[in-house]
Amino acid sequence: MRFVLVSLFSICIFCACGTMEPSRDQVDLIVYGGTIYTCDTAFGTAEAMVIDNGLVVATGTVKELFGSYNAEDSLDLDGKACYPGLIDAHAHFRNYARQKLRVDLTGTKSWDECLERVRSFATRVTEGPILGRGWDQNDWDTKEYPTNEELNALFPNRPLALTRIDGHALVANDVALAIAKFNETTHIPGGELPTLDGKLTGVCIDKAEDSLRRSLPEESKDQLAKAMIEAQGDLFAVGLTGLIDAGLPMETIYFIDSLQQIGSLSFPLQIWAQAENRELDHFIEHGVYETDLLTVRGFKVYCDGALGSRGAYLKEPYHDRHDWRGLLVTDSARLFEIAQRIADSDFQLNTHAIGDSGNALVLSAYASVLDPKNDRRWRIEHAQVVTPTDYPSFKEYIVIPSVQPTHATSDMYWAEDRLGPERIAHAYAYSDLLDLHGWMPLGTDFPVERIDPKWTFYAAVFRQDVDGFPAGGFNGENRLSRREALLGMTLWAAKSGFWEGSRGSLEAGKRADFVVPSVDWMEAEATQIADSQIELTYLIGKRVH
Repeated sequence: MRFVLVSLFSICIFCACGTMEPSRDQVDLIVYGGTIYTCDTAFGTAEAMVIDNGLVVATGTVKELFGSYNAEDSLDLDGKACYPGLIDAHAHFRNYARQKLRVDLTGTKSWDECLERVRSFATRVTEGPILGRGWDQNDWDTKEYPTNEELNALFPNRPLALTRIDGHALVANDVALAIAKFNETTHIPGGELPTLDGKLTGVCIDKAEDSLRRSLPEESKDQLAKAMIEAQGDLFAVGLTGLIDAGLPMETIYFIDSLQQIGSLSFPLQIWAQAENRELDHFIEHGVYETDLLTVRGFKVYCDGALGSRGAYLKEPYHDRHDWRGLLVTDSARLFEIAQRIADSDFQLNTHAIGDSGNALVLSAYASVLDPKNDRRWRIEHAQVVTPTDYPSFKEYIVIPSVQPTHATSDMYWAEDRLGPERIAHAYAYSDLLDLHGWMPLGTDFPVERIDPKWTFYAAVFRQDVDGFPAGGFNGENRLSRREALLGMTLWAAKSGFWEGSRGSLEAGKRADFVVPSVDWMEAEATQIADSQIELTYLIGKRVH
């Protein structure tokens, strides 16, 4: 099917009256010929939409809008659906761009396949440390963490670190461990360095992963800029017109700002600063930072680790590791201290918490500084395992759960192994969490998951993989409706970052960010959605894909 963008003069047939109305307002664009989902609070639809100077002017019927406006151009949707531009409420743009410069280990089915990809990369990139990301031992037959003997044999003189898909663990060779000054006696609070027969295995978990990664040289600014520009095209291609980058250092924030200021990047970003003392001091002193393309009004802190690496902090031991409850990446005293500092400012706090104990701790920290029924919109990111008895704290202090539905469909094959049959029943409980406030933002957490938001919609609505497994959906009672899923990626995602006044729905006065998918996700079968693509992406009224 093709779209038609033509002069209004060629479609004047839509003017039902016999003569042109002299009082019609001149505008840039009218979109018509399909179903336009406005994603406003009423979740209305329209036949047509008027755009001028990058903003939505009006939505309504074809007859009334063509009768009231004279447009320079018109876009015929040819029967397709039109949604507001999609917003990812939790992603990692910088990390996604970096992936373009590193070994891609996503989808590997064995450690041997990882090694083969690393060998291939090393023949093409012959200098500097070898960095990669994307492996997941849960996808392998062994289900166990790798050890670094083969890495040491292959690369005895070149530092190497391969990060797990979730970013909460890595495996490094001995050269990299030496650079980080890790040995068998090293203790890192909030991290773990497993040993085997008294020797480091090369695996570094949570704070240990972070510490080793920081010890290795990073890509140059020129390399990162080129990767970000390429990544921006990927975002537009999947229908994204905004996202929240969940935690960056100050230098990276201002580096992205500089690329936007010179026109190299046009993608609108909201970025949370990492909640380290330097960033806290700087941004709290200077206040919320905002340009046409960049907003910094939040901080990101990690409470615990990830479930797949057994770093999520649980109230009771892991079902498959009876002596272990996970890790507190940020100790409770520090978490309460950060909460107090941010409560005394105009900033938003957004805390990673996956385990039930981690979620309970964050709720306690928030409750210690927030007034009930506030509008601070402090968030808990992921909220994967929450004890239902903790739900009242979400409601009383208006704590917003922010979830990534593809985590459920990625983890469903092994999550019960970690949690056991009782805890799994209230894990990834998206419908229950949405009911707490009647709205909830959705994201992907890319590059942990795939960048394409169609998979967010698919996982939220069907809770199955592309083969239809499991029948009825994983914990299917917690699936979201199609309406809830689309709102979670548009209006509610915007609201979670205080963006709802300017974007997230196609209403008069808001940005004319919109997308046209190849099939209407609100009506299509699951297989059709899985095979769908975004055919058009518009940013402030201009086509970018």
